[in-house]
Amino acid sequence: MMIPQETIQQIVSRIDIIEIVNSFVKLKKRGVNYIGLCPFHNEKSPSFTVSPSKEIYKCFGCGRSGNAISFLMEHEKYSYVEALKWLAAKYNVEIEEKETSPEFKQQQLVADSLYIINKFAQQFFSEALFSSEEGINVGLSYLKERGFREEIIKKFELGYNPEAKDAFSNAAVSKQFNPDLLQKSGLAVLRDNGLQDNYRGRIIFPIHNQSGKVTGFGARLIRKNDKAPKYINTPENEIYVKSKILYGSWFARQAIDKEDECLLVEGYTDVVSLHQAGIENVVASGGTSLTPDQLRLIKKYTTNLTILYDGDAAGIKAALRGLDLALEEGLNVRLVLLPDQEDPDSYINKNGAEAFIKFISSNKKDFILFQLEYALLDAGDDTNKRAHVVNQIAESISKINKAEDFTKQQDYIRKTAELLKIDEGGLHNLVNKHTRDKLNKEEKKSFPTEKVFQEHGSEPSGIQDEDANALGLLQNEIFHERSVTRCLLEFGLKEWQDGKTVADYILYECIDDELLEDSMLKKIISFYKIWYEEKLEPTAKTFLYNEDIQMSNAVISLLDFPYEISDGWKEKYEMPVPTREDNYLHDITSTLRYLELKRIKKLITINAEELEKTTSSERQILLIQTHSHLKNMEIQLTKEIGMVIIK
Repeated sequence: MMIPQETIQQIVSRIDIIEIVNSFVKLKKRGVNYIGLCPFHNEKSPSFTVSPSKEIYKCFGCGRSGNAISFLMEHEKYSYVEALKWLAAKYNVEIEEKETSPEFKQQQLVADSLYIINKFAQQFFSEALFSSEEGINVGLSYLKERGFREEIIKKFELGYNPEAKDAFSNAAVSKQFNPDLLQKSGLAVLRDNGLQDNYRGRIIFPIHNQSGKVTGFGARLIRKNDKAPKYINTPENEIYVKSKILYGSWFARQAIDKEDECLLVEGYTDVVSLHQAGIENVVASGGTSLTPDQLRLIKKYTTNLTILYDGDAAGIKAALRGLDLALEEGLNVRLVLLPDQEDPDSYINKNGAEAFIKFISSNKKDFILFQLEYALLDAGDDTNKRAHVVNQIAESISKINKAEDFTKQQDYIRKTAELLKIDEGGLHNLVNKHTRDKLNKEEKKSFPTEKVFQEHGSEPSGIQDEDANALGLLQNEIFHERSVTRCLLEFGLKEWQDGKTVADYILYECIDDELLEDSMLKKIISFYKIWYEEKLEPTAKTFLYNEDIQMSNAVISLLDFPYEISDGWKEKYEMPVPTREDNYLHDITSTLRYLELKRIKKLITINAEELEKTTSSERQILLIQTHSHLKNMEIQLTKEIGMVIIK
């Protein structure tokens, strides 16, 4: 379901960015803006600035910027819709969700149908396990041999798919379930003889989402057949996305919250065994590397993550994969490596719950320090490998980037420097470098033309003079494209002359698509024009809270934080200082002169190309006169602007 645009506007109209950001960051008023310690990177001096008038924030330390919605998305890891719902709850705006398109409605119908099919399948498999002769003799006996009691089997709704090639498929078709959706669910597959069961002869582990609905299945082979895979999982569809699911989270959520710790294991049977032993704060990753969505799911209940893996080399490598993401999410990560040839299921069955809990508490290893010890052991005396270890650990430490974790990061730097026997300051600089590199990459993704604001005189290494000149010209063009777009956003509705607005002048007399190089700026101007012609009176705020996050971020990057004149200056000199609002006519005129110069240069190029090709003497004379006229216009404009023409 989608939130109607009218409701979004209600929410947006009530947003107070200072109030929202101040819920997470302590802000102090400074001039017309507010300032505080950035929540997105570690800093001792505040550089995080919030503008109530522009309704945006910007950190002058790490470069992060955004609005109230993007702040919630970044800080709380919400989706766009989740952020809107958070704001709606805060400002008492009632949300009535509705379908916005036939395609979306169809998608919802498919999702609802898959949930119904999965529920039917779960009940069929459970009944087959407990009520059929084959299920009791094969499936149930296998589970009991593994040590599972009936109450835990029923709690997790485990089941059995009979060996017959189409036992489930026939039952589903008889209930008039759609054959296409049965295939989409992964429960059935189409063969020459019709629909056949995909999981036949297997123990079935239903996978529940956060509301307890069955979204998919894991099917374990129990007959000895080396050719078949041990596990088959549901293919991804409208309701099953593997990267967003942790097996057992529905049953573990309250225990995780109560214990303030999440135990993460690899397999389905590990989860069931630990639950049976009374250890319920446990979930499984399904044997894959952790994803950001899975980590955020854990973080809803706790920030303490303890990962249990086999103690062999493969287990260690599996444990280390993806854990930088956990640090980035602000989780406290610990590892417990079980003895060789053991997994949580086998260990607890051999030694009992009490011994298992004792082993966990006495064998927790800090992730970063363990990673360092393991990497150093592997590197030995090899200088190159040890240098790689230093860089790898620095990158991991840089992922601890929440302001509240500043002390933790400093502690890691100190301990790591001691173990590596290197200078602590040098390691600190390397950690900061990784932090800056990551932020630069993120900023370029949201707005690739940000390179325009590189320091004057700096050039990427390896660029030849000709390429550097071309790059400089491109950056100059994009800079002025950004300037005219910003003028449109800030002053478009203000008066220009002869009853026209700034928007009338810019949109219909000055620019066209052919003059613009940057695709995002073209998009912003195009949307502005549509809304302007619909009499919606667009402003920068119209774009700030748009669902197109990339466009919203691009607009935010255009809205700079101007320097403020100190009260001391005003008192000492007793003179007014003009603002951008006061100078908007001059700013627009100046910016548009650059675009006009670009238009003339383009016409000169076109004219020269035609002159080169034409054979008519009369046409040549006309083109030469045109060239002379255009060059005079170019010279006049450059004098007014005060720039040097680059040949």
